[in-house]
Amino acid sequence: MSGVRGIVATGPLPRPGWRALLLDAALAAALGLVCFQAATDDAGVPPLPPPLPPLGVLPEVQPAQPGSTLGALLLVFVMCAPLVLRRRYPLAVFWATTAAAALVLATDGARQPKLYPGVALTCLVAVYSAAAHSPYRLPALASGPVAALLAVALREQLPVEVPADRLPFVLLAPLVAVAGGHHVWRRRAGEDQQRLTAEARAHEEALRDAVAGERARIARELHDVVTHHVSVMVIQAGAARTVLDAAPDQAREALLAVESTGRSALTELRHVMGLLAQTEPDAPEDPQPGIEGLPELIGRVRDAGVPVHLSLSGERRPVSSGVGLTAYRVVQEALTNMVRHAPGATGTVVVEYAPDVLRIEVGNTEPGIPAATGGTGGRGLIGLRERLAVYGGTLRAGARPGAGYQVEAMIPWEAT
Repeated sequence: MSGVRGIVATGPLPRPGWRALLLDAALAAALGLVCFQAATDDAGVPPLPPPLPPLGVLPEVQPAQPGSTLGALLLVFVMCAPLVLRRRYPLAVFWATTAAAALVLATDGARQPKLYPGVALTCLVAVYSAAAHSPYRLPALASGPVAALLAVALREQLPVEVPADRLPFVLLAPLVAVAGGHHVWRRRAGEDQQRLTAEARAHEEALRDAVAGERARIARELHDVVTHHVSVMVIQAGAARTVLDAAPDQAREALLAVESTGRSALTELRHVMGLLAQTEPDAPEDPQPGIEGLPELIGRVRDAGVPVHLSLSGERRPVSSGVGLTAYRVVQEALTNMVRHAPGATGTVVVEYAPDVLRIEVGNTEPGIPAATGGTGGRGLIGLRERLAVYGGTLRAGARPGAGYQVEAMIPWEAT
């Protein structure tokens, strides 16, 4: 087995677009036209035929003209055509072009000195392309000087005589092309690295935003579930303690209501905790509460001894699960705040299916006794605004002088 494992790419693989290919095709066609015109300059106009010899005298055999238009066309095509792929396969194109240029000079160069500039320019383009686009950096950078040294070493075997005063150009021109191509490659590699770094940074920021958004969503769910159910359970437990000695049956009913509220809280908490775990794709998910769960929610609040009236108006329309959950959380948060901060008040819940929006209004009268708990900082209302903003909805909340507190949410039907 051979110990050669091949050349390893140390740079980005070139992937030119169709515009670059069209430009390279135009460049190859222009260089091919220049070289073809130089190769056919003398052979393009055929010489006048010699006069006919006298009768009885055999005509003199004329020597064949060196070179031909077809041969020059084939040689120029072999030399310039690979330049179309100079960005995609730069190193292979360089050696193919160099070999074809040597063949052109060996077969037609001695007769046509006008070929020198076109052949030299074609080779320089190939050298520059290898240094600027090849991912194989070491072979690409060494190819230009190696080709120049081979041209100088083999110049005596070729029918092309390179004057001594042109030897510096033969040696320096490929080096200059390699240096220019390497400079372009380094600049492009730096730009690619900056772009990749910017993309990685943007990806990290998007990931952090997604994690922060998910944490905020889970925090909102926990806040809504825990504060509501715990507040209702505290009221129910307090009612049971108050009537425990005087009316054991009422105390038992209050304790049963506490148990029912706790089970409901555990169910919703289990669903929230499920957001943190990896579930199977086909695993059934617990249903989320929606507008259809409002009567049960209000029933639990009534069982805690808080009078709440539910009113539905307008033509019923189906809503998505996300909008239904948002409406449910609006009512839940508003009733929780009423229970905590307006003890003794009476609540009203209005769900209106208006032509343009789904309107949810929760209000309460003035509290009958002073609230025992302090302010919460409005975290629940902030979470509600974020929920509604996802669907283009709005939230208005504030005290009504002499009429208690009101929360109004509006969700456009386009979001449902």
